[in-house]
Amino acid sequence: MASNRRAFLTATAVTALAAAPATAAPGPRPRPPVTARAALDALLAGNRRYAADHPRHPHDSAGRRHLLAAAQHPFAVIVGCVDSRVPPELVFDQGIGDLLCIRTAGQVLDEAVLGSIQYGVEELGVPLVLVLGHERCGAVAATLEHLRTGAPVPGHLELLVDEIVPAARRTRALPGDWAEHTMRAHAAWVRDAIRADPSFGAAHVEAARFDLDTGRVSLLP
Repeated sequence: MASNRRAFLTATAVTALAAAPATAAPGPRPRPPVTARAALDALLAGNRRYAADHPRHPHDSAGRRHLLAAAQHPFAVIVGCVDSRVPPELVFDQGIGDLLCIRTAGQVLDEAVLGSIQYGVEELGVPLVLVLGHERCGAVAATLEHLRTGAPVPGHLELLVDEIVPAARRTRALPGDWAEHTMRAHAAWVRDAIRADPSFGAAHVEAARFDLDTGRVSLLP
């Protein structure tokens, strides 16, 4: 009886192994959006999933890592803020290899940022650059405090404040939330500065605002 039982278990195991699918090699990489419109649609669709608390968390598997080991093909450059509450891959529900993210406090431009954008546009062929500002930005708050009090700005923070001051001054007389007006004006200025630079002529450039309360991204005019 024991011999028959062993034979049955052995046969069952062999049958199961034969029926089980072999570990497949990573298949072809899904084609990323190739136009600026398709790239923007993919970002906004991902953000809707994120804001609705239904993210897919795509492209984060070991197979995806293997596919991207030899080359990357991101479909958008995100110029965003370092704020820990605004991680672009999560905000837009994207994964490994989808986005080229460049983050500075207040999405302030400098030569390193511009060179990084150019790398994405010229070397990687990215069709879309999105400047992403957000409400309650600490760099904006520091800029407004400096303008209100005249207090000196310590150390390297001076660069950030100096870049945001023009937007703050342009919007100071507007009714409503000065910080909100400043953030929007500064994000729009960064967008326009990138648009005007011939190094990025191959890409479409937009600016957007992230709402910390709702999780939604909206395009700026």
